[in-house]
Amino acid sequence: MASLVRFSVSLESGVLKKFDAEIKRRKCPNRSKALTDLIRAMFVKSEWTGVRNVAGVISVVYDHHKRELVSKLLKVQHKFQSTILSTQHIHMTHSDCLEVIITRGKPAYIESLFNELKSIKGIKYTNLSATTTGENI
Repeated sequence: MASLVRFSVSLESGVLKKFDAEIKRRKCPNRSKALTDLIRAMFVKSEWTGVRNVAGVISVVYDHHKRELVSKLLKVQHKFQSTILSTQHIHMTHSDCLEVIITRGKPAYIESLFNELKSIKGIKYTNLSATTTGENI
């Protein structure tokens, strides 16, 4: 474990009250852990503006009864197979499916995959959760 460093932070009292209430609501054990999480989130956001490999999770919700939709989804996924680590297909209702796509690669490439998927006619919802490989935080 890396050595710990103590430092002080000055905040307006109202901001600190809201911060404490939020970390309590999220069941965060203490301010130090909450600040560490915020700082690491900032690092991950910064990673996504660079050219190093990152990780991401793309969620896609769609009606599998839509004509040729599944075929179009697969075509895009095969085009980006070098960045897709894994996919999981979940049946949510009789018609609706959730596909979860785990990715690793350059941010711009993952974003291109995401943009192609969400542009497919018939897709109900897509989301990209930008995360990290963990190497640089």
